Amino acid sequence: MSSCIGCLVLFLGLVFSADALNVWPMPVSVNYGSKSLVLSKDFELRTDGSTYIDRSGILRDGFARMVETIRMSHVVDGDVKGLDVLTGLHVVVHLPDEGLNFGVDESYKLYVPEAGNPIYGHVEAQTIYGALHGLQTFSQLCYFNFTTRIIELHQAPWNVIDQPRFSYRGLLIDTSRHYQPLPMIKKVIDAMAYTKLNVLHWHIVDEQSFPLETPSYPRLWNGAYSVSEHYTMADAVEVVEYAQRRGINVLAEIDVPGHAQSWGVGYPSLWPSSDCQQPLDVSNDFTFKVIDGILSDFSKVFKFKFIHLGGDEVDTSCWMMTPHVKKWLTKKGLNESEAYQYFVLRAQNIAISHGYDIVNWEETFNNFGSKLSRKTVVHNWLGGGVAQKVVATGLRCIVSNQDVWYLDHLDTTWQQFYMNEPLTNITNPRQQKLVLGGEVCMWGEHIDGSDIEQTIWPRAAAAAERLWAPFKKLAKDPRQVTERLAHFRCLLNQRGVAAAPLAGPGRVAPEEPGSCFRQ
Repeated sequence: MSSCIGCLVLFLGLVFSADALNVWPMPVSVNYGSKSLVLSKDFELRTDGSTYIDRSGILRDGFARMVETIRMSHVVDGDVKGLDVLTGLHVVVHLPDEGLNFGVDESYKLYVPEAGNPIYGHVEAQTIYGALHGLQTFSQLCYFNFTTRIIELHQAPWNVIDQPRFSYRGLLIDTSRHYQPLPMIKKVIDAMAYTKLNVLHWHIVDEQSFPLETPSYPRLWNGAYSVSEHYTMADAVEVVEYAQRRGINVLAEIDVPGHAQSWGVGYPSLWPSSDCQQPLDVSNDFTFKVIDGILSDFSKVFKFKFIHLGGDEVDTSCWMMTPHVKKWLTKKGLNESEAYQYFVLRAQNIAISHGYDIVNWEETFNNFGSKLSRKTVVHNWLGGGVAQKVVATGLRCIVSNQDVWYLDHLDTTWQQFYMNEPLTNITNPRQQKLVLGGEVCMWGEHIDGSDIEQTIWPRAAAAAERLWAPFKKLAKDPRQVTERLAHFRCLLNQRGVAAAPLAGPGRVAPEEPGSCFRQ
């Protein structure tokens, strides 16, 4: 008999059923009863009383996706006569604005009564994006019954009151180290919506490739891996709009001055020299004209409040080894570290001129934090304790400490993802508000379309509950949520998301034949 590593979960004696509280992430408040309802075959959306007009069809499309998600491609043809039928959902949105601004109200209330004539569920939200979260929660209450071939909702009446703990709940994908096809990016966005993550950090380019079309400087994408591994600006628009209709912002990143070797394939003068190709040439005004052009192009597509300018892992030795750059440094009276600061601050000012606040990796704060624009958000990644220092200076912070929130670290378990607390050692309420939230990072050195989903999920979902649920609702021991997360992982599988089993580190394969819920 083969060994049973999957028994990591089995020892808990878990029993999975439709009557368990299997909602992920955990809402602020949830109460339920014991009545079973069935969904009408013509399950409908009502919006009377709503201020929101839905001119763009965000609610209509979200409702249609939810119904299809619940059906999961099954044929629903059972007889509902004589049963308590849930006719539809009545959704009331109080604000007409569709703007997906940072900090938008994402709260919602969901109520499903046990009786009525007819019976309607109710979703109430301030914004359309809160309503979309309510639809996602409702979708997790429904089950297809293979015996009766109808969709059931158990434990009515349901009463859910919910809102996120953090306004920034991010996932980074990296399309430079390996290209990700557009359909896969959309699949990642869909799964983010299921988990209530709300920022896709698109690390578009890096030293290895520059796959995005840039109209202002069209030869930049000569740095792509191949002619087929490209994104047009129309593709970028499609990604942004696809995400926005699911309540997700897209944070675009161009990492400067390091991690930019691919830029010089199309424009070699961006390199200090042909023998010393990064960081970008700090002495050349053309470098900053290109950054300005890129950000001008981005401002027409990426409407999120923030732009990510990187700033990490800058090896300035190339500047000192290149005669014309060294001469420029001498003329300016700058040493290497001062030149690094000069570059970052000049790039920040360009971004600000295009209406952006800036996100920079933490090295910029560690080296010259007091010089950064007050519009800066410091993105922690090197380890713990940085957020505490950042907010003490009055700057904002995003937490992504690599020891527990880097998805490419396959030895990091979902339990570690779940237990990582962004507010560790930050007790001052004013400083706590400066922690915008957190982000899990899917760096792409060993990730392409073949394995990205099982590397992200379900570990990113574990972090998603940490970022959504109120602190008092978070489990003090991850074993307390194993059953619920395992159920959600299987739900992701049923929805076509290649989420890996819980019983192992990242991207583990099932060990033995058996139920999804036991692996």
